[in-house]
Amino acid sequence: MKDVIIYTTKTCPYCYKAKSLLKGLDIAYQEVSVDFNSELRAEMALKAGKTSVPQIWFGENHIGGCDDLHELHAAGNLFEALN
Repeated sequence: MKDVIIYTTKTCPYCYKAKSLLKGLDIAYQEVSVDFNSELRAEMALKAGKTSVPQIWFGENHIGGCDDLHELHAAGNLFEALN
């Protein structure tokens, strides 16, 4: 299974929604908080091409944000993307 990395902020409801889905599916993830850290936010933006949070990766594959994660799950492709 690929490592899951999610860039978040403490005030983002979509971050909590994405993490809740991952927790509910027993998918371990590494959370990278970009709160008050302009270097980490810049790193995330460079990698994702977006500045919004959350930004989620499965290994080297950029999944996108919360809506993208939920769409992947609704389509039945989330676990396939993890392997």
